[in-house]
Amino acid sequence: MKEKIMGNLEKFAKAMVQPLMYMSAAGILIAISVLITNNTIKGALPFLQWGPIQGLGQTLYNAVMGIINNLSVIFVIGLPAALAKNEKHKAAIIGFMTYLMYLFSSNTLLTLTGKLAEPQPMLGLFGTGQTQILGIQCVDMSVFGGIILGCIVGWVFNKTFEKRFKGAMQIYSGANFSFMCLVLISIVFALVTNTVWPVVQGGISALGSVIKNSGALGLFLYGFLERFLLPTGLHHLVYTPFQFSDLGGTIQAGENVIAGAYPIVMAEMNMPVERFSDSIYYMAIGFTKMFGYIGIGGAFIYTAYPENRKKIISTIVPLVVTASIAGITEPLDFMFIFAAPLLYFLHACIAGAFIALLKLFGVVALWNGNLLTTIVTNIANAEKGNRVPLMFVMGILQALVYFVVFTVLIKKFNYHTPGREGEPASAGIAAKASVSNASAAKTPVAKAAAQAVPAGAIALEGGGTALDIIQGLGGKANINTVENCITRLRVNLKDPSLINEALINRTENRGIVKKKNDIQIIYGLQVADVRRAVDEQLSKL
Repeated sequence: MKEKIMGNLEKFAKAMVQPLMYMSAAGILIAISVLITNNTIKGALPFLQWGPIQGLGQTLYNAVMGIINNLSVIFVIGLPAALAKNEKHKAAIIGFMTYLMYLFSSNTLLTLTGKLAEPQPMLGLFGTGQTQILGIQCVDMSVFGGIILGCIVGWVFNKTFEKRFKGAMQIYSGANFSFMCLVLISIVFALVTNTVWPVVQGGISALGSVIKNSGALGLFLYGFLERFLLPTGLHHLVYTPFQFSDLGGTIQAGENVIAGAYPIVMAEMNMPVERFSDSIYYMAIGFTKMFGYIGIGGAFIYTAYPENRKKIISTIVPLVVTASIAGITEPLDFMFIFAAPLLYFLHACIAGAFIALLKLFGVVALWNGNLLTTIVTNIANAEKGNRVPLMFVMGILQALVYFVVFTVLIKKFNYHTPGREGEPASAGIAAKASVSNASAAKTPVAKAAAQAVPAGAIALEGGGTALDIIQGLGGKANINTVENCITRLRVNLKDPSLINEALINRTENRGIVKKKNDIQIIYGLQVADVRRAVDEQLSKL
């Protein structure tokens, strides 16, 4: 039973990687767009103020943020494709259609029951427990909904896509039957979420008064829940009431009463006050975005297996920059939230603890999740803050805490965080395979084998062919699935005893890792090209 559970978790973890493989590229594009449009950078580099450049920056930002804001859609397409045993493209299309049916079903049920929320002039749907996805108003389950439904689609597809009917019913066989099953499932899923999720949301909202009346402990709970609940979309119900209602405090400005931490801070920046009010601590959720993710990213890079480190640096650094200067953390969060739930729990604890510490140490400053803007605005409002330099000292301390805690636990529990998929190339048989491969590559026989390309075989860069890999894995009939992560070709076999390492080692690789029926061949950065060649070769056999 334990092995079955661990095997399913391993499949889920591998599937989660697929939709996230593009997030590093998205992260660097967001970082570039933020730098182009940042007022501080524009002041230092006047040529950036040129209209077309600013237009490009805004367009680039909005274009890529369209992906970040629709991660639920990405997951509900990517997960079924990754989980499907065969006909992955059909699983992906059905996943998207299922999600559309769910969204429209949720909207219809809200309408029929009179529960469709009205957008507020300033906040829109924030704080209502509902949101718009692809222009459809529905219950807000954020990315969590896409992940759950994506897994359901993948499981149902694998159970039903081989179903065959005869006669006039033949047209409903295969993927069509999968789709028909998922029509009903999407409606049931909408009914369940529309019924259950608002109850959960109500419970989270009720914590508001507890947080407000609990001093530093309440601030800890505030910061903890904002991070911990992010994948579910429930975090909006934590911070929105404090930032935009009287839960976050009130001040008198002439004849007007201003309520909510965000409006209060914006007003006090333009008022002759001696010090920002304590409402500012409800804006401190940006503190961890600016500093903490530097430590998290550093831990991932430091603990990555040596053969993966170069790739992980190019993946993680853009996401850390995006978190620090744009306040967008989801791409990095989803790289470890399911691979290491304990780390994510401690991440939320550390985030909450530092908000409480800011209060206990009397640090009054501006922190909006954008490090560049935070520096400039604190300089401009220095007379209204207390112990602002201490904020940056605490920021460095927080980054170090994250780095140490994550590094120790990743190594202790061998978490499969970025760069640590599977086992290191130096472990067990992988080390032997690397040595034998390196030795074999020096022999004339191996060189000749690598240079000789049989008719119909697809040659690989560095020597050998995709056919060598397939035959080395016991042939097409012995292969269940072929996938890849950042550096490894991952194959599930029917009978691992049929492996011929000598054939696989005709191709340039850094080792072979065996784990029962799961085989990993370490190809490094060119693994995506190897995967495509193997898929193409399999289609020809």
